Amino acid sequence: MKTTIKLAVASALVAAASSAQAGITIPAGDWTLDIGGVVNAYYTTSKFSGDTGAGASALGLGTDQSSRNNITTGLLPNYLSVSGKTRQNDLDVGFTISINPGASTSNSGVQSAQQENRQAFLTFGDKSWGSIKLGKDLGIYASDAILNDMTLLGVGGGAGSLSGNTTTLGRIGSGFMYADWKSQVAYSSPNWNGFSFTVGLTQGWNAVAAESLNSASGTERSGAQSAYEGKASYEWAGDVAGKVWASGISQRVSLTGAAGADRATAFDIGTTVNVAGFGLTGYYGQGDGIGQTFQLRNGFDATGKSRDSDQWYLQGTYTLPGVGTKLGVSYGESTLDGNSTDTFSEVQDSMITVGAYHPLTKHLNLVAEYSESERELDRRANSTLDAKEKTISLGAILFF
Repeated sequence: MKTTIKLAVASALVAAASSAQAGITIPAGDWTLDIGGVVNAYYTTSKFSGDTGAGASALGLGTDQSSRNNITTGLLPNYLSVSGKTRQNDLDVGFTISINPGASTSNSGVQSAQQENRQAFLTFGDKSWGSIKLGKDLGIYASDAILNDMTLLGVGGGAGSLSGNTTTLGRIGSGFMYADWKSQVAYSSPNWNGFSFTVGLTQGWNAVAAESLNSASGTERSGAQSAYEGKASYEWAGDVAGKVWASGISQRVSLTGAAGADRATAFDIGTTVNVAGFGLTGYYGQGDGIGQTFQLRNGFDATGKSRDSDQWYLQGTYTLPGVGTKLGVSYGESTLDGNSTDTFSEVQDSMITVGAYHPLTKHLNLVAEYSESERELDRRANSTLDAKEKTISLGAILFF
């Protein structure tokens, strides 16, 4: 299973102590087709408390200070993926196209589109020199952060106010930045005894003030240039197996309708180690102008000056021998620093998650999670606004 979304599936299956399986393989002339996918749904109950003025919508927190029940897709979307590969003229040639329908509804008599198309790309290359990717796929920067998040198999944060959406947030925005799905031109190196790297150009995002952190409105900036992204990793096997990685992004942004330009940059580093049923993951990222939760969201203040941010999470898991159930706990924070012209000094989103992931069959996993998300907004006027969301999630996820 070689595509990025299948890597996400494989990572989720590992988190559930279930072996990753190929999809439905079909020989078709010169091609070998692989059809695979995910179907998942969860019953969630969420309770909200705290100050409605904390700007908690950025983390998917509700503002009605009440409880809410939803039946929703988790962090992984439902998806159906068709991949193909062949060998032609001494090149490995392939493609992937996926559709991603949601599993939740929001209003009686209203069926929203609930449809994403996260992948549409082609690849060509050779194991001797690497491969080139053209099209839409998971972004390069921060991709390993989400692929190693245990809530990839479950719900995490955002379940209470994202009904009708295709996915919840998992740990996005409370420990790492969303890698997102981007149009890209990327080169991936061969695997040299565990070491590999990827570099590429990706579609530039617009930088917007998506919520009212200030009394003054934010300044919109446009991504006139492509973003530069890259990552490198080293992976090893054995009794003590693991992986270390680092990635980065840089994008030039320009002030809409005025002169001047700036650059948003970020980097991260992470590691995951597995030994005797135990797993430990540590991650840290830092950015200037990259914003919080989603790339370039609130990365600049109302005057166009960039804001600093950082994010981190720690995660520990243990797989019960014989039973195969994986138990896990993780905690993370994402922090955005205000500038001197901002009315806030810091906004911090955090979440703790406790989960159990049980492989009922080779392809079907039962999931139970408890997550507590919190936003703290420190105002310069000696006041702190705080909002919380507590969510219990029960459901199942099927891979094929």
